[in-house]
Amino acid sequence: MIEHRLTAYLKKYRLITDGSFGTYYADKYQTSEMPELANCAKERAVCERVTQIHAEYIRAGASLIRTNTFASNTVLLGTNREGVRTNIVQAVRLAKLAAQGCRDKGKCFLAGDIGPIPLDTRYKAQDAEKEYYIIGRNFIAEGIDILNFETFPDLTQILPAIKQLKADAAREKRTLFIMVQFSVNQFGYSVSGMRAGRLLSMAAQCPQIDAAGLNCGVGPAHMEQIIRALDRSKTDATYMIALPNAGYPKRVRNQIRFGNQPEYFVDKAVGLCRQCGVDIVGGCCGTTPEYIRLLAETLDITQKPYVRRNVQSTLKPESVTNHAFYKDKTEGKKLIAVELAPPANANDEKVLDAAHFLKDLGVDVLTFPDSPSGRTRIDSVLMAEKVHRETGMCVMPHICCRDKNAIAMRSTFLGAHINDIHNFLIITGDPVPTLIRQTTKAVFNFDSVGLMNIARDMNEENFSAAPLVYGGAINQGRKNLDVEIDRVRKKMEAGASFFLTQPVFTDDAIARVRKIKNETGACILCGIMPFINRKNALFMKNEIAGVEVSDEIIDRYPEQTSREEGEAVGIAIALEIIAKTRDFADGYYFSFPFIRVHMLKQILQKL
Repeated sequence: MIEHRLTAYLKKYRLITDGSFGTYYADKYQTSEMPELANCAKERAVCERVTQIHAEYIRAGASLIRTNTFASNTVLLGTNREGVRTNIVQAVRLAKLAAQGCRDKGKCFLAGDIGPIPLDTRYKAQDAEKEYYIIGRNFIAEGIDILNFETFPDLTQILPAIKQLKADAAREKRTLFIMVQFSVNQFGYSVSGMRAGRLLSMAAQCPQIDAAGLNCGVGPAHMEQIIRALDRSKTDATYMIALPNAGYPKRVRNQIRFGNQPEYFVDKAVGLCRQCGVDIVGGCCGTTPEYIRLLAETLDITQKPYVRRNVQSTLKPESVTNHAFYKDKTEGKKLIAVELAPPANANDEKVLDAAHFLKDLGVDVLTFPDSPSGRTRIDSVLMAEKVHRETGMCVMPHICCRDKNAIAMRSTFLGAHINDIHNFLIITGDPVPTLIRQTTKAVFNFDSVGLMNIARDMNEENFSAAPLVYGGAINQGRKNLDVEIDRVRKKMEAGASFFLTQPVFTDDAIARVRKIKNETGACILCGIMPFINRKNALFMKNEIAGVEVSDEIIDRYPEQTSREEGEAVGIAIALEIIAKTRDFADGYYFSFPFIRVHMLKQILQKL
């Protein structure tokens, strides 16, 4: 395989990159306008600003410059994909003009710069995944063979694009160098809740990524502390990048300013290289050509004393306690999970009575929804803890991404763990109802896969002796089943070990769940919801999102019926679904309207 020219360079030298483009542009030209807009400005003088800044960094000693395209995407530019392509074409042209004056043309690299695309209710993660790939192809079409993904909280959205771009390069018999930088706070955590060590080890495990590290977020001292604390045996598969900020910003006269301290910055940057083995060093927010000039004058790029090695731990592996609710499952036994919805008020008597009743039925786990439909109920973890304490049963609270950021999520997992709660259903969660959106705001900093990655990270960092056990939900009614299958695979890659489906009512739904099982091999508990009468069935069909009820099910309930007759219909339907799914289902996830859990006893007696 042909070696990329940057790989060959890094085997001999350290690489010095440019510094910040955005903050330097804003300060130099006293403007708050996005610098990416200058790429296509009608005024030639504005376009020349871009070339001038690149040229300043090259003259200062940078051997790699990043194109002025951090925000070149449809969301931030407010344009379509053709508009983004035009912006990228112009940015590359301006960078190439600057590079023509490089004093050593063989050692001046151009990298296509790609920043995060903001997501909202209209622009989904799947849209971003596609756009990152298209952006990468735009750079390649302009002759750029180095792509720099910077300031990302994790790999979730960019990894599919990276893999496809590298596959394209292999098929087209050309080389492509991929750089990835994550942004973390001074404690080493990204906004998605992932710690730096985990992020960089994940990047190192991806053969398509050539260099990985950190940028933005923190100043040079904190970045040095974070990188120094890494387990380098887990990150040495990639070249290490460090692009810290000049320091921390201050607001002066309604403008963000960074202190001018290039000597201090350079001292820390040199330490990152000499003591921490950083291969690629430069600057982010607040740094200027003066920072890079002093860095190039101070750092001997030919000295690379850090030797990569695979460190073998001398610690004995600690014993691991398995708390999985399915750990005692025997061949042929079907798992039984029962949902108990926490009350909307402070009266938990019915929930506790139901839990005590279910204790003697051989139920494997009790699950507790996390304020379903976005309406306030007793906290799922606290409800689960009380039921576990009073009954001794295995409990599994649902954790959704709607109401808490990464800090709160990690706190929730820590608090649950010390209260002997180890099983969780991790879901993205229902949105906040429209009528109260004006006063109540959802968080949704990440989806269920992102939260699963946090849980997996905490298992390594906090719970290695008694790991969290978590699973996900399956929406077999999704219009595009292939998308749902892909989601199940992503959740399994993030550590999900079981899945609960939405309630199943039809042969079509059964076929779709069977296909998911066959294609993923996931442990699946089929959702069973025995309605108690026609009114209940109609309400669930028309009012509850995600529950698909056929007219055939509705017609099986008489208009007028006794309580016993209505429950009998629900039990009969449940038994039919169990019979049709017995060949592939690993178990069943029961949800009884109005907590009528006594129906489960009759169902189990008739199996």
